[in-house]
Amino acid sequence: MNKRLLALLSLLVIASMALAACGGGAPAAAAYECTDAIGCVTVAPGDPIHIAYALTVSGATASLGEDSKGAIEIAIADRGGELLGHPIELTGEDTLCSAEGGQAAGTKLSADATIVGIIGTNCSGEARAAMPLISQAGMVMISPSNTNPDLTNPDHPDSHPGYFRTAHNDLFQGRIAAEFAYNELGVRKAATIHDGSPYAESLQKVFADVFRELGGEVTAQEAINVGDTDMGPVLTTIAAGAPELIYFPIFEPEGPLVASKAKEISGLENAILMGADGLFADTFPETTGSAAVGMYLSGPYVDVNNSAYGEFLAKWADQIGGVPPSGFHAHAYDATNMLLNAIEQVAVVGEDGTVNIPRQALRDALYGLKGYAGLTGNLTCDANGDCATGEALGVFKLSQAEVDGAWPPPVFWQP
Repeated sequence: MNKRLLALLSLLVIASMALAACGGGAPAAAAYECTDAIGCVTVAPGDPIHIAYALTVSGATASLGEDSKGAIEIAIADRGGELLGHPIELTGEDTLCSAEGGQAAGTKLSADATIVGIIGTNCSGEARAAMPLISQAGMVMISPSNTNPDLTNPDHPDSHPGYFRTAHNDLFQGRIAAEFAYNELGVRKAATIHDGSPYAESLQKVFADVFRELGGEVTAQEAINVGDTDMGPVLTTIAAGAPELIYFPIFEPEGPLVASKAKEISGLENAILMGADGLFADTFPETTGSAAVGMYLSGPYVDVNNSAYGEFLAKWADQIGGVPPSGFHAHAYDATNMLLNAIEQVAVVGEDGTVNIPRQALRDALYGLKGYAGLTGNLTCDANGDCATGEALGVFKLSQAEVDGAWPPPVFWQP
């Protein structure tokens, strides 16, 4: 080999070493570029994956929110508090089961760009106020207990992209309640009471419409206001029609006042009382007292013989204590796992552990969910966000045992 060639080779070796020293060796991994239509959440190495709740955790409806919140915490604990090598952070807002509370929660949560998804709300009126803001922010929200039909009706202004629910639709619950009253109890005359909320107003309407279809007579469809304490006037009006059953799908504290006062109104002493899932809480029979005995509630039902549900209840007793205070804990557990699974499905994880979560892809993953084996059954989400199986619903009859503190009541009838 001649000297000129040796010199050239030496120069090439020196140049390659210099390039390597300056980072010119193996090509670096390409940085992730977000091309998602509504953006991405980037979680840096060591930072948490942030999810939130929007639940009613104080006041008369706190049992609904605490019931859901406990289930979220159990779902997170089941994963060791981690997802994709990152800790899961849970924060939340108290929505108070009111439109105002929903608006305030939606404003705060939608402004936090680190939030990937939300479990909530409990009450349909909260979702109506919060969801426009949450949808605009590109987030997803999965409700364990909203049941108003408008929220998943694509032709209604209350329906927004990114909204899902594991709770049943009141088009189903209202029909079941009417069929139970007409076919199982033999009732032919019924009256309804609502409180003006989207939940109560739509549910009593479905009940009344179906009851009429079956051949029954709806003697009155009356309304009260949230905060009313004197139920005498509305019940006196209802008594004029001599209904055999009063259906009042409302919340506490108005629900116990209606039930108690009905027993004091002439002509209603023997009327059958029936509520819905808004009153399916351990506090309701205790607050109502003897008037609750013999009353019916439609509400969420999960088979206690389901081994997975039994394991969940054991975790509740161990991690939270006692039993769930309301009926939608299984729905909240399913909702949380659906969200976390969808995040895992769409996330892009970098070599350094950075996690990028595309928001539209996350929505699409949930809209495309099929046959998820949850505590409430096998869930499949439709194009409008309804994911409930329709299996997890029953009618319950309250007894003195529930008035004395036992909870939950045994299921009385299932469709």
